[in-house]
Amino acid sequence: MTSRRRIRKRLRLTAWTLATAGALALGYCAVEWQSARNYQQAAAREFDRELASPREVARPTPPRLPADGELVGRLEIPRLRLSAMVVEGTSERDLRRAVGHVPGTALPGMFGNVALAGHRDSFFRPLQGIRRNDTITLRTKGAVYRYRVASATVVGPRDVEVLRTAGRDELTLITCFPFYYIGAAPERFVVRAERVERASAAKPSVVARAAPRGNRRLVARVRIPRG
Repeated sequence: MTSRRRIRKRLRLTAWTLATAGALALGYCAVEWQSARNYQQAAAREFDRELASPREVARPTPPRLPADGELVGRLEIPRLRLSAMVVEGTSERDLRRAVGHVPGTALPGMFGNVALAGHRDSFFRPLQGIRRNDTITLRTKGAVYRYRVASATVVGPRDVEVLRTAGRDELTLITCFPFYYIGAAPERFVVRAERVERASAAKPSVVARAAPRGNRRLVARVRIPRG
């Protein structure tokens, strides 16, 4: 009997430990989700206020290099009902609260490949339903850029070739793969899209900012971020 009691006691302790760990994990996820939601709502309000406040621009100038964590714009894929604010950087903090612009790749308005990364279990979960020819909109405070999806591929986490420019204006979306993998996913899901038209002004009094076409820096040292 003593042995059975010990076994039952250990089972109860194990069950209590697992239940506590599960509750803590769920609580952490809830806090992270709410924090990201709060940031997205606040950033969207700030972004919309700036769009609604026209500012005169004397002449087109190259995009200013944003600081890490600074708001870059809004990414939208209408068919997937995906809408997320974009910040500069791909640190864990950046990707917890927003989609991140990969440093070292072109900024919106620059010639080249604009690369954005997002988590597969939050902002970029809808990418599992992406289709060729889907429309993607990247809206900044100065202009609206529209792209059409050309391809979706799966690559290794160190395959930085996807960050290079192919000699045209492109947008690359990166997230971890498989989408429902438990733990650190071993691969990356990459969506490539091409610009379909010239940038349109976000508001009548603002001139779209474009960088010289000579900015074709390669990004061989940039590692594809985890999504």
